[in-house]
Amino acid sequence: MQITGAQMVIEAFIAEGVDTVFGYPGGAIMNVYDEIYKQRGFKHILNRHEQASIHAAEGYAKASGKVGVAMITSGPGFTNAVTGLADAYMDSVPLVVVSGQVPMSLIGTDAFQEIDAVGISRPCTKHNYLVTDARDLPRVLKEAFHIARSGRPGPVHVDIPKDVTAQIAEFNYDIALELETYKPHVKGNPRQIKKAMDAISKAKRPIFYLGGGIINSNASYEVRELVHKTGIPAVETLMARGVLSFDDDLLISMLGMHGSYAANMAMSETDLVIGLGARFDDRVTGKLSEFAKNAGVIHVDIDPASISKLVNADYPIVGDVKNVVIDMLEQCEHIHPENYESWRETIAHFDALHPLTFHEDTERLKPQWVVKRVGELLGDSANISTDVGQHQMWAAQFYPFSRPNQWITSGGLGTMGFGFPAAIGVKVACPDKVSINFTGDGSILMNVQELMTAVEKNIPVINIILNNNFLGMVRQWQTLFYDKRHSETDLSVQPDFVKLSEAFGGIGYRVTTKEEFDFALQDAVAKNIVAFIDVVVERFENVMPMVPSGGSLFNMMLLEKKETK
Repeated sequence: MQITGAQMVIEAFIAEGVDTVFGYPGGAIMNVYDEIYKQRGFKHILNRHEQASIHAAEGYAKASGKVGVAMITSGPGFTNAVTGLADAYMDSVPLVVVSGQVPMSLIGTDAFQEIDAVGISRPCTKHNYLVTDARDLPRVLKEAFHIARSGRPGPVHVDIPKDVTAQIAEFNYDIALELETYKPHVKGNPRQIKKAMDAISKAKRPIFYLGGGIINSNASYEVRELVHKTGIPAVETLMARGVLSFDDDLLISMLGMHGSYAANMAMSETDLVIGLGARFDDRVTGKLSEFAKNAGVIHVDIDPASISKLVNADYPIVGDVKNVVIDMLEQCEHIHPENYESWRETIAHFDALHPLTFHEDTERLKPQWVVKRVGELLGDSANISTDVGQHQMWAAQFYPFSRPNQWITSGGLGTMGFGFPAAIGVKVACPDKVSINFTGDGSILMNVQELMTAVEKNIPVINIILNNNFLGMVRQWQTLFYDKRHSETDLSVQPDFVKLSEAFGGIGYRVTTKEEFDFALQDAVAKNIVAFIDVVVERFENVMPMVPSGGSLFNMMLLEKKETK
């Protein structure tokens, strides 16, 4: 059929099964928005800032496992979205982001709201396109969704000049994909898998190192089976929380800069690292020369560029984690859980020596208590999003995650302002779950305008603000490493968060006691509207354990056992 380029965008979305688009209109994308007005195939959610549109699409994608979709305009509309693109690229989030561009005749003339969007997005997207002919749009859009969701997922950017959206051309979406230079290797090499399994059977102190790629490949339940079939203990990265359930006897906990003592010591003492969908980033490894230095390394990843990039892999396996783990499950006959009993006892000793805990306070609320209490009250019924900072680490440490896709956070880029819009996307993807955003008094103000989005669209996100009147994580570093010179991190001058939420049409609570917190959370859940719960917490609480930047995993700063407040 002969239709306009703008109509092609709509038809492609419908053909791809898109049910939600996040976005913000403007001049260059107006033709497409005119078609959005006419269609009934999907819903559009108007965010109040383009960065929030991308983060909301990320939250939707992470919670649902589908491709998130966002639409923005040219110039500042696009530049506002770049942080979201970079965040999605770092965390391998499948997105298709369509941006408007000035008409072809104006490109390169410094026209109103012109920016080189494809040039800017090239370093922070998996792939990008500038579409110069409407006849190319069906192919480009189909390729964009395929590239975003396949292989190592990531954001794909499609930039469309305004006159191209007005062109009329043939729309045929039933076309074969021909991407000669893009053929992800999804099946692991059988000989490499056999070698890896032989190495596991001979190891005395092996450890599973579980990364976010497991969740991306929907392999969590196969990994659970592999862990239990072998009896080998496991650690999770920040992005892998929920791969194993919090109450799994073989889960040690999170490792890395703010990982537990037991997890970091186990990684330091292991003789074989079994890396599944993890990229050995600096926040996990600490000092590279000291990371698991007496261990062999099995590294399974869909991205060949990630293997041996930072830590040399003795047994490299390129392939989709799910496919590889299924193959590994078929070769477990020589691996017996009882062989690792003494190793598990050693790890249990580490945990008993320095358990992951905090010191209660009878006078002031501890942020860790708040996280644990939400877990006790809501548990599996909630999806947990976070902003970035101390609250993020406390949530990762103390929330009882029981399933994959329950934990939504910004890992690689560490984007303050991510949490609230992401939690909106999460709620849209999973309306039957309570959507919680743990945030700080610094992060929440970075996309606070999304209160209007949540109120207008009746998206009941509960924002729990762990309010310590500080940029907490930066303050912690200044306290520990800069002789307590708290330069520009004091946030004592703040808005009234209760009134702020109410001004937008939401509900607000200010909490200073445990009883007040229980009431606020339960009332917010019952009222089912967007909420701010402003929780006044201990100002100088630190996230512990902590591996100083560039330090070795086994040289942790630990919670002082005799510390009292």
